[in-house]
Amino acid sequence: MKLVTAIIKPFKLEDVRDALMKLGVSGMTVTEVKGYGRQKGHTEIYRGAEYAVNFLPKLRIEIAVAGDRANATVEAIAAAAKTGQIGDGKIFVIDIDKAVRIRTGETDADAL
Repeated sequence: MKLVTAIIKPFKLEDVRDALMKLGVSGMTVTEVKGYGRQKGHTEIYRGAEYAVNFLPKLRIEIAVAGDRANATVEAIAAAAKTGQIGDGKIFVIDIDKAVRIRTGETDADAL
């Protein structure tokens, strides 16, 4: 089992969700986060004053998948979230040792 974590631009969420649904991925967790990478933020003008925006709004998506589906999941997210511009995001894949569905007590792959 793998935990796929993706940091994406907020407006790409529906595209990513649609791509994952086509793969048969049944659930995900989405969190609003702020951060920056190589782009180091940007400057904006508000009411005539210029100020730096160091932390940009992003979405963090977490998806638990069977190990054999991790590569397809990563490829689907990357294709759907790509704009070709700086700040498109990152994808991380981490091993999951154990998973439990609280309601039924199912474990590991059955819990996904």
